[in-house]
Amino acid sequence: MTRISLTPPRTLFYRATEWYSKRAYKEVLDPAKALGHNSRVLRADLRFEQAIAKWKALDPDLKALAVMATAASIGCSWCMDFGYWVSTREGMDARKLQDVPAWRNSDVYTPLERDVMEYAEAMTANPPEVTDELAARLLGALGEAAFVELTAMVAVENLRSRINSALGLTSQGFKDHCEVPQRPATASEGRAPVG
Repeated sequence: MTRISLTPPRTLFYRATEWYSKRAYKEVLDPAKALGHNSRVLRADLRFEQAIAKWKALDPDLKALAVMATAASIGCSWCMDFGYWVSTREGMDARKLQDVPAWRNSDVYTPLERDVMEYAEAMTANPPEVTDELAARLLGALGEAAFVELTAMVAVENLRSRINSALGLTSQGFKDHCEVPQRPATASEGRAPVG
């Protein structure tokens, strides 16, 4: 249950945001509804997200894993749901996204991906627990520009996840739109097709 109404005042700016959200995502995102109670906060958030979308130094899959590991560490189910949906639409391996909450026990990740998720968790800890060794490995593997972007993305996801969690936002059902249900096998086929 949310801690704030998801029916903000229908200002002109909010209605424009609502129109764009429906066009882009087929529905209005709950964070936009929540932030819509303060148009200055909503406007600043949207400008910030537009600027972040232009960052391209870090590999998109590594960025997605960092964001998802951060959201999982904080416990933001809305962020996990939406992040899964966005990343699978962009072609990321769904198994890697599904395994993020238990990445240490999964065999689907490369050493670099493991370092990225460890870094996200270490940065998210309070106080941060980033070690010099981990930072050096990532800096060596990514280079300075991508390492700075990784660090900024983890900080950005901390902002998103903490706002959404504090406002009581939960999964909006985006992940449910990702997976194509398998149809039952017919007698002549003997098995369901692989989706």
